[in-house]
Amino acid sequence: MQTRDSARDNWPLLMARAQTGDKQAYARLLNALVPVIRAQTRRYIRDETAVEDVIQEVLLTVHRVRHTYDPAYPFMPWLTAIISTRCVDALRRRGRRQQWEIDQPTLAEDAAAPDMSGSDRQEELAGFLRQLPSRQRTIVEHVHLREMSLSEAAAHHNLSVAAVKSLLHRALTNLRKLGAKS
Repeated sequence: MQTRDSARDNWPLLMARAQTGDKQAYARLLNALVPVIRAQTRRYIRDETAVEDVIQEVLLTVHRVRHTYDPAYPFMPWLTAIISTRCVDALRRRGRRQQWEIDQPTLAEDAAAPDMSGSDRQEELAGFLRQLPSRQRTIVEHVHLREMSLSEAAAHHNLSVAAVKSLLHRALTNLRKLGAKS
C-alpha cells in the first residue's frame, strides 16, 4: 500500500499521462485529489454545501486548464493556486449575496423615496452602462451583474485577468464620473 506522500509523488506522472489522453490515469488523479481539495477548501470555507460546490469548481478548473500544468514542476503548488482562487471566488460571491440581502431596501424605504421606483433605478443604471465603451460595459455586466469571477470573465473574453481588472477599473471610474454629473 502506498503512503500518502508517495501517492502524491505520482500526481505529476498521472497528470502527464492524462494530458496525453490516458483516461484511467486522469480518473485516478481526480479521485485522489478530491480529499486534498476538500481539506484545503475547509480551511477557507465552513459551510459544507459551499465546500462541495468549490470542490466541483476546482475539478472543473483542473479539467479546463490541465494543459497548463508542466510535469517538470511540482504539482501541489499548481493545484493549491487553483483551490485558493476558487475559494476566494466563492467567498466573494457569498459576500456579494450577503451584501445584496443587507442592502435590499424595505418596502417602507421604497415608499419613503417615491422619486425613484425600482424600474427607474434599473433604467438609470442601464443608461449609465450604455455610456461606457462596449468592452468596459461587457466586463461590468459579467463581473458585477452576472457575478462571474475575474478568471471566468477573462476566459470568456479571451483576455488575461490583469486586462479584465484594468477594464473593470476604468469602467468603474467612468461610472463614478457619470454618477457625479447626474
